[in-house]
Amino acid sequence: MFDFRFLERRPLVVGLEIGTSKVCAMVGEVNAEGVLTIIGIGQCPSRGVRKGEIVEAQLVEEDVRQALAEAEHSADVEIRSVYLGVSGGHVRGFNNRGVQPIVSRDREITSDDVNDVIRNAKAINIPADHYVVHAIRQHFSVEDQDEIRDPVGMLGNRLEVEMHVVHGRTNRFQNAIRLVKGMHIEVEDVVFNGLASSLAVLTAEQKELGSLVIDLGAGVTEYVLYSRGVVKHTGVIAVGGDHVSQDIALGLKVPQGRAEKLKMDHGDAVFDDSVRGVTVPPQNELGLPERPIHVENLRCVMSLRLQETFEIIREELEEAGWLNHLRAGVFVCGGGARIPRILELAERVFELPAFPGNARGISGLASALDQPEFATAIGLVKFGAGQQRKKNDSGRFKRFTSWAPARMFFNLF
Repeated sequence: MFDFRFLERRPLVVGLEIGTSKVCAMVGEVNAEGVLTIIGIGQCPSRGVRKGEIVEAQLVEEDVRQALAEAEHSADVEIRSVYLGVSGGHVRGFNNRGVQPIVSRDREITSDDVNDVIRNAKAINIPADHYVVHAIRQHFSVEDQDEIRDPVGMLGNRLEVEMHVVHGRTNRFQNAIRLVKGMHIEVEDVVFNGLASSLAVLTAEQKELGSLVIDLGAGVTEYVLYSRGVVKHTGVIAVGGDHVSQDIALGLKVPQGRAEKLKMDHGDAVFDDSVRGVTVPPQNELGLPERPIHVENLRCVMSLRLQETFEIIREELEEAGWLNHLRAGVFVCGGGARIPRILELAERVFELPAFPGNARGISGLASALDQPEFATAIGLVKFGAGQQRKKNDSGRFKRFTSWAPARMFFNLF
């Protein structure tokens, strides 16, 4: 007999994050007024992902199945499609400009001119084995006038548009897409995880003022910078919480598992003199000699690695000229946001106020909304809800059933 429960909650939006430390499926529901509510969550420890990319497909498939099953049970729905988050050290972002002369007799800019200049901006020279995930429109310019949102109806001889492009290796994205589709789950769209996190964390005002979102994951660190309401810069560093644990294991000469536990129980992002002489009781593991662990050494190792990660981001933003655009500050999310005094370290490095990156503007399960490690999954749902609204507004929607390097997405944030 058909279960009519699935007809009661529509439309549903599901975000799927296949991360280095966990697989997370987030279920959202959009009501008649367009309000998004998180109604279910499923998660499972990740076993086959390294630095944000799949390395053991069979293990990942098992974990994805478990996360989806838990999400279905939590939300009391059947999941048939997802918005899939993607990441990895191969992901790159850059700004591109399109130019279009206005040839009409009266020099009035039309919607056709807008479409043409956008098409010109999408003519991007990237490696043949790369795929454009996002081509995000920023602002238009008409001759000497900049920062124009809608130029239709204006007069001018030349129209320009700025776009931010996010791309990466086709095969790396395809690994995740094929794995999900092989489970008879449709992939509605693919979304860069860093952008998803920023959608969950930032308000419209913070995007307008200028904000930097840093997602400290287990395998990678993603960051996205907004200014004047649009994405201006994105990036990925193939360093995350796992690398902090590895540094601790090497520096303190302890097993990896012990290093992870020391990080969780006694770690701190900032090193100071208050812990000099403090030690952790020794543990006899794997027949190794018993010896105490000095907390000051532990925190010194952690602080140096985390500071280096922030400094890499700062240097890149300084070179690109965006650091002085951050009037709203820095927002830190991901599992690394739980490290004690991580915000203090961010403030020291960026010389800006730093805030926890919790989800905003969404209702539902408090257990998910209040956790910084769920920012990406919630952002994927928010992205999907935006796509659903566009579907309803335009009266047409094409499911992501085929995937080829030639295709480009034009998503507005």
